[in-house]
Amino acid sequence: MPKRKKEVVKFKNKRIIIFFLFISLILLFLLLSIAKCGDGTWSGKCSQRKPYFCLRGKLVEKASVCGCPETLTQKNETCISDYHTNPKNISLKYILKGKEREMNFVVYEGFANYSSKLPRYIFYDKDEVPSRRDFKMLFLNEERQRDMLSPLIAKIQNLNKNEIEQVRIAISLVQNIPFGNSNKTSSFGNSHVNYFRYPYEVLYDYEGICSEKSLLLAFILRELGYSTAILYYAPENHEAVGIKCPKKYSINQSGYCFVETTAPSIITDDKIDYLGIGKLYSKPEIIPIFYGKSLKRGIHEYKDAKKLIKLRESRILNIFKIMTLKRIKKKYGLVEIYNP
Repeated sequence: MPKRKKEVVKFKNKRIIIFFLFISLILLFLLLSIAKCGDGTWSGKCSQRKPYFCLRGKLVEKASVCGCPETLTQKNETCISDYHTNPKNISLKYILKGKEREMNFVVYEGFANYSSKLPRYIFYDKDEVPSRRDFKMLFLNEERQRDMLSPLIAKIQNLNKNEIEQVRIAISLVQNIPFGNSNKTSSFGNSHVNYFRYPYEVLYDYEGICSEKSLLLAFILRELGYSTAILYYAPENHEAVGIKCPKKYSINQSGYCFVETTAPSIITDDKIDYLGIGKLYSKPEIIPIFYGKSLKRGIHEYKDAKKLIKLRESRILNIFKIMTLKRIKKKYGLVEIYNP
């Protein structure tokens, strides 16, 4: 065979080998992604979140294999308690990529009543002063509540295996819970104060004020493994959530991105006009809740929030700006009214 023909054959063989290697890598990647569940558990293994088992890429209850948390007891493949009484199905709305979706979740009156009797105060020695963080952790670390909300985390992780998509779902779910005050009061000695709901109660009542909804979101993001903080604006008496992110996009270079919880909004959009308050001009107190993962660089929320803030500041909207505004509002399900 002439030398030229040999070189052509060798070149073709190399191309075939590279092609098959490329296909093999794609198949391997697909197999690995299918083999894992949304919390990172390998197929055929128990999740760290009992009683969940990873089966063909989905977290399913399998108490006979994975066991139950200490606060719950096994019944067939599920884990229950005395508080699993009077179930109520709620439909949690969320927006993902401009499409409105719903997730059904069962809450229990028995545990809502239990939550209503949990303490809203902390006893300290006379020389100690409780911090705002101490009170937040009181509402977040209730062990039975964590186990009762575990199915919600598993449902979010089953909806999408992508970590950032799970964050987007969680944020949108909480933002779309209606804003509302509780009509209850709490007794403390001889005085009565406004009643503050635990995260489970916010879900059961399907409403909450900014501080209550922020605690619910902080709880969910913590369970998803993200560094989370509560952002407290004292002069405006407002609370939001901070999620760990690159400093460039964070509020006051703190390393935490601003997340509003009262209504649908975009991560990092801290220039919202609030009814009766206006904009948030004060510097928030950052109350760390949990240290874990961070949002990555380059997610589309950073750019979209920046565009939206500029559009709000525009005195005149041309047709292109109006189209951009409509696209952003649809993408995130924004309900704010823009007034040029």
